Amino acid sequence: MLNRVLGRREEEDKVKNMNRLPPGQSLTQKFPVLHYGPIPHTDLAQWDLRIFGEVEEEVVWNWEAFNKLPRTQVTMDIHCVTRWSKFDTLWAGVSLKTLVTEGFIKPKSTAKYVVQHCEYGYTTNTPLELIMADNFLLATHYDGQPLDLEHGWPLRGVIGSFADRSEEQTAYFWKGGKWLRALEFRADDQPGFWERAGYHNEADPWAEQRFANRWF
Repeated sequence: MLNRVLGRREEEDKVKNMNRLPPGQSLTQKFPVLHYGPIPHTDLAQWDLRIFGEVEEEVVWNWEAFNKLPRTQVTMDIHCVTRWSKFDTLWAGVSLKTLVTEGFIKPKSTAKYVVQHCEYGYTTNTPLELIMADNFLLATHYDGQPLDLEHGWPLRGVIGSFADRSEEQTAYFWKGGKWLRALEFRADDQPGFWERAGYHNEADPWAEQRFANRWF
């Protein structure tokens, strides 16, 4: 037990010295499970992902069609608003940036925001440029394996930071919705579930944007 604690502290000091640990965060070697509401039981034969709103043409992919889209993998550090951070996590899936640049999705010029719609009506919102970055992924796999059910199988959004702390924007982990079912492109912002409950709309971990009001 003590060796595990000391090992974690050594790793935490290492990433802190590399300027990879946001303020108020602690390194975890586990992968905590956090979500609101029940875990859905998805039938892939009935599953689809809908792209709608401020786009030139609405798109709906079933599971087979979605898995034929261009795929990529990224290694990122992820940061939860509940104050844990996990480093060098490996994800595989589909890049929204690739889908737009290759014409699979054609946002209108009026599109400025994207709302992620998930099972049971859960939503989270982001500026378009945030999830058009290389550090956002529509993920189907984690660490070489399909997502665990409690971590969002079959599809979730994932946002994180790169180890070199490049100029990309990022956000706390809740800005990637589990059990994703639709992306709504919008001209105006529409706060999601946690944002309406008082969490910060932008959620930048480097600025500790945890809550909309300091007194929370």
